[in-house]
Amino acid sequence: MKEEMKGRILEIAQKTLDIEARALIDLKASLNDDFVQAVTLILHLPGRLVVTGIGKSAIVCQKIVATLNSTGTPALFMHAADAIHGDLGMIRSDDAVLCLSKSGETPEVKVLLPLLKNRVKALIGMVSQPDSYLARQADLVLLTPVSQEADPNNLAPTTSTTAQMALGDALATALLDQRGFSPQDFARFHPGGSLGKQLYLRVGDLYPLNECPAVHKDSTIRETILEMTSKRLGATVVVEKGQPIGIITDGDLRRMLEKEHDTKHLRAEQIMSAHPKTVQADDLAVHALEVMRSHNITQIPVCNGTQYVGMIHLHDLIREGII
Repeated sequence: MKEEMKGRILEIAQKTLDIEARALIDLKASLNDDFVQAVTLILHLPGRLVVTGIGKSAIVCQKIVATLNSTGTPALFMHAADAIHGDLGMIRSDDAVLCLSKSGETPEVKVLLPLLKNRVKALIGMVSQPDSYLARQADLVLLTPVSQEADPNNLAPTTSTTAQMALGDALATALLDQRGFSPQDFARFHPGGSLGKQLYLRVGDLYPLNECPAVHKDSTIRETILEMTSKRLGATVVVEKGQPIGIITDGDLRRMLEKEHDTKHLRAEQIMSAHPKTVQADDLAVHALEVMRSHNITQIPVCNGTQYVGMIHLHDLIREGII
C-alpha cells in the first residue's frame, strides 16, 4: 500500500474521531433542566419508556432500550414507521415516549407525534434542532447539538448517532444511580453473561462437578499417584482429620523424581506443599480466580469451614466464562 494512501486513511479516521469528540463536549454543555426532569419523570413512571425513531436513529433506539432494560428501567422499542401501521397498540396510557430524530422533521415522525400526544404520560424529544417540529411538540427536549457529520460529505449519520447513543447512556446511568442499582441487581438481569456470573456464581456451584482427590500424610507415592490419576485434577490434597494440611501437584511429583531415585520410602507428607491456599464453598467463583492468579496456581482446595470438601480447577472457571 502506498504511503500516500496510508496517510489519507489515518487522516480521515483521526478527523472523524476529532469531530465526534467535539460533539460530545458540546453535548455535555447542552445538558439542562429538561434532562433532569426527564430522568425524574422516567424514574417515577408507572409504565414503560417507549423509545421510537426511524432510520439510523431507530438502531440507536434499540441500543438505548437494551441498556435501559439491563439497568432496571423497563423500556421497549417501537419503530416510528410501524407505529402508524398498528404498533401504536403496544403503548399504554401510563407509558412515556422518547422520540429520536436528528432533524425533528422526518415525515414519519411528524405523522406519529400528534397520535402520541394524548396517549401517553409525556413525550420526550431527542433532537439536534431546537426549533424543529419534534422539539415544539415534545414536553421535554434533550438536545443533541451536531454541527457536522463526520463523513467527508457531511451526509452519513455518524456524529449525530454518536451523540444520540451517548445521551442515551447518560440517561440510563443517571437512572441507574437514582434507583440505587447495585451489582447484585445487575447480576439478576444478566444471569447468563460472564459479568453476571462474576457477581453470583459461587465456588459451591462448581466443586461438586469434580472428584475430591485426597490422601493421608502417610500415603505412599504410589497411592498418591493413583489418587491423582484417577481423580484427573492434576493434584491431590493431603488431609488429616478431614482438614487440608498440604497439597501435591504434578509439579511436585516431577521435582521429586528429579531429586529421588528410590521413592518407595517416601510418604505424601514429605513431598507436599504445606499450608495450601484454600477457598470457602460460599466464596464467589471470581474470588477463587483472584487467588489462583495471585499465587500462580491452577487448582485450589475448597473447604466448608475447616473441612476439605473438594477441588476446583482453572478450567472450571474458563468453562463458566468467568475468564
